[in-house]
Order: sequence, then C-alpha cells, then structure tokens
Amino acid sequence: MIVSISDPDDPRISAYRDVRERDLVGRQGRFMAEGEVVLRLLASHLDAHGRTAQGHRLLSLLVSEGQADRLADIIGALPPQLPVHVAGQQVMDRIVGFPIHRGILALGEARLAVEAGALLDRLGPRALVVAVAGITNHDNMGGIFRNAAAFGADLVLLDHASCDPLYRKAIRVSVGASLIVPFARLADVSAMMAALEAAQTSVVALSPSGRETLSSFTPPPRVAALFGTEGPGLPAHVLATARTLAIPMAPGFDSLNVATTSGIVLHHLAGV
Repeated sequence: MIVSISDPDDPRISAYRDVRERDLVGRQGRFMAEGEVVLRLLASHLDAHGRTAQGHRLLSLLVSEGQADRLADIIGALPPQLPVHVAGQQVMDRIVGFPIHRGILALGEARLAVEAGALLDRLGPRALVVAVAGITNHDNMGGIFRNAAAFGADLVLLDHASCDPLYRKAIRVSVGASLIVPFARLADVSAMMAALEAAQTSVVALSPSGRETLSSFTPPPRVAALFGTEGPGLPAHVLATARTLAIPMAPGFDSLNVATTSGIVLHHLAGV
C-alpha cells in the first residue's frame, strides 16, 4: 500500500520523527530497522500477516523515492495491507532529523517477552545456545547476534544488565539477525546457568584465564557458550565453578573484542 508523503508533519509518519531522539527515550515496544540488507532479511522471514517466526510484526516502511524504485521486488512481496510511505529525500531527512543516506526505515512491533524456560524446552537433542552477561555496547550486541545467526545458534540468553538487541544500531550491526534469532532474558548469570543446567545443556564460560583451550574442547550435543563484558569479564564465582575456555593469543596480549570472541567460539562449537 504505497502512501506518498510530501509533508514532514504528516501524522501518518509521526512514529518516524526524530529517530535519534527516540533511540534515547525508547519506543514503547516498537523497534526501528534501517537499511536494505536488514529489510531484505526481515521481509524474507515475514508471513502473510507481516509477522516473523519470533512474533515480531512489521508495521510500515518509510523509504525515499529513489529507494522505492530499487526495492520494488521487496515492496511487491510485502503483505498488501502494509503501508509503504514514500517521500522525497529532503522530506525524509526532515522527518527523521538527520540526512539518512540509506533512505530506508522499517517500523515494527516487538513480540512480548518470552520466558527463557519455554525456549529452552523447545531445544532439540543437539543445540547451541549463546548466553551474554553485562553486554551494554550495541555494536557488540549486534555482532554477537550476527555471529549467532551465522553459526546456527538456537537461542540467545541475556541478563538484565545487557542492552536491547532491538535497538536500531544493534539491529543494523546484526544485519537483522536480532530480529530472527530467538532470545530471552533472565535476571543474572547465576539464573542463566541454573536454567541451562535444568535444561541439560552444558555451559562453557569464556575467559583469557580459562583452564582449557577452545581448540581442545569437544562440544557435547547441547552446549551453551557464556560471554561476559569486556574489561571485567565474567564474575569470579562463575569462573570458579564453570568449565572455562580460553583462546590462546600472542605473548603479551590476551584481549579480544567480545563480538570477535563469540564468532571464533561459535565457529568451533558449531563444528563448521
């Protein structure tokens, strides 16, 4: 449903106004996705009602006139009732509050929070889970979800200290993976480890001081990799009780970006 927009104050696109400001104050259960790669991935996972398998729902698009022509194949495949707002580049810039060079935004409604136990109960005899604690950087969060999707992780668990995977920048860095990989929150690391143990899923914690090397570890059928924030890492009590893995590095250097670490670890655990 193509809707031409010539006035940046048009009430039909009010949800797209001042995008960066709304990134800071929140969207009350909605999310904003940006760019062609993200839109193509999201569109490929929609059903006839505009919902993904995870329960997120696409509400509308706002695209520049130039991008509308380029995206004709995607737009034509969207549910016919979904509004596609098309504006000139200058009008679109005024709506969102900055020059948006990609010229593509999608507004969605996030699914209601899912209990971690319900998702863990759905795991099959072979499963790969990612668990993160204290990840507050949206670039890292997006990178972790991108790696989770790339290596076929079944689920991402987050503690309450971690940032929102559906923040606009996290979605963009994940190239849309945070919209298609199932995730749930638990209170803290201890709650995540208890839930994984109850689900008969082995947990390995990543740390430069790990007692085993990643390359020597043979993954069991159901395994969860636990990652902590850069700097402090995982809490001492977790490292004291969990099976810990390290990635050996050159002498005098023992630090990797957590998103990079997750890619190396998940590649090994997935056996690809």
